[in-house]
Amino acid sequence: MARYPLKLPQQLKQEAEVWAKRQGVSLNQFILWATAEKVGALSQQLDDPKYPQITYHRGASGTPTPVIRGTGVRVQAVVIAHEKWGMAADEIAVEYGLTKRQIEEALAFYVSHRAEIDAHLERDARLAREAHG
Repeated sequence: MARYPLKLPQQLKQEAEVWAKRQGVSLNQFILWATAEKVGALSQQLDDPKYPQITYHRGASGTPTPVIRGTGVRVQAVVIAHEKWGMAADEIAVEYGLTKRQIEEALAFYVSHRAEIDAHLERDARLAREAHG
């Protein structure tokens, strides 16, 4: 395995040493483990680079759900407002306190990821039916 010199900021190094000790491993092993974990997490990232305003959030169920970045507003909420209630993008933007660009990107994301969003909508509708008898 190749060696890479690494100069960590002192505070970060001290914190990493504490965590390594708690884990019962050397600082080098801890850094290798932390790097591998981060690379693995990035490899599992679902974000579509064509839609930078859209990201995924895992709720209590663990199911990744597309949301407008930094807002928590689910793409499917925008889709319902547009498709079922007939609201225009600028109306939805006002209603949710977002920009028209964010809404337009959410709707474009829906066009590209229709099967995924429709599955979320169907799941939510099924859960609502089950909850209300």
